[in-house]
Amino acid sequence: MSQSHTARLSAYEAWLLLEQGLADHSVKAYVQDAAHWLNWLESVQTSLDQAHGESLEAFLAHLLDLGLASKTQARMISGIRSFHRFLRLKEGKTLDPTENVDMPRLERKLPQVLDTSEIDAMLHQIDLSSPEGGRNKAILELLYGCGLRVSELTRLKRGDVFFDEAFLRVTGKGNKERLVPANEGALHSLNTYLNHIRVHVPVKPEAKEFVFLNRRGGILSRQMVFITIKTLAAKAGIHKTISPHSLRHAFATHLVEGGADLRMVQAMLGHSSITTTEIYTHLDRSFLSKQLENFHPWSH
Repeated sequence: MSQSHTARLSAYEAWLLLEQGLADHSVKAYVQDAAHWLNWLESVQTSLDQAHGESLEAFLAHLLDLGLASKTQARMISGIRSFHRFLRLKEGKTLDPTENVDMPRLERKLPQVLDTSEIDAMLHQIDLSSPEGGRNKAILELLYGCGLRVSELTRLKRGDVFFDEAFLRVTGKGNKERLVPANEGALHSLNTYLNHIRVHVPVKPEAKEFVFLNRRGGILSRQMVFITIKTLAAKAGIHKTISPHSLRHAFATHLVEGGADLRMVQAMLGHSSITTTEIYTHLDRSFLSKQLENFHPWSH
């Protein structure tokens, strides 16, 4: 890759971090997408100033030949579109090859949802005699009880927990803050962890403000939370595809099934658009269909 492209990508990375406030993993993905695009342009001997919509369509055809899924292609288009927005704002480039390119049609799959008995079964698998057990109980109860993203959980700081008011201050996507109510059980588990378990862990300086620590006193990683949830699900005999996000899905689905207002659920999840939250109305319809099948006399 040319030196000018390398410098441009470095500036783009700084813009995403400092001005757009994206999370580290999102920044990494967007910069990689832009780098793939620039490398491909060089391979077909096309300058950035010469790239147009047909160039991007040829690039997408190249991705299709590589066997990349529609979801990956759509994400890459988003990254390249963001990159050209950066070029327009910072370099005054007016040509945007993504302007009239449609996103690949995505197959929208409804996620598998945990029911309350399965969540209870996972809780029962936690060994509360170990320090990690008390931490993991608080983690599971906050993921399901508050609908947190795993990145929001690992970035939660001690000053973000308001026990008297029963609220958490959560930093979501784009560094947007929101207040999320926390139920009594989740707060009790969190309080137990903070005051009876965490206080005995030698804390590394960079982790001092954060709620959840690994066994070495560092900031708990997203990967460790993922492993913890997968392990508990396996021990509970759950054969669904499970991740920390499954508990967020369950939180929202169970609220909608219980009759919660969709706008309220949107605010608690931190969705910028109600359209994203509306997936849970589809999940709710599936739930209602099952109720009809199970309990209506004509269904037997």
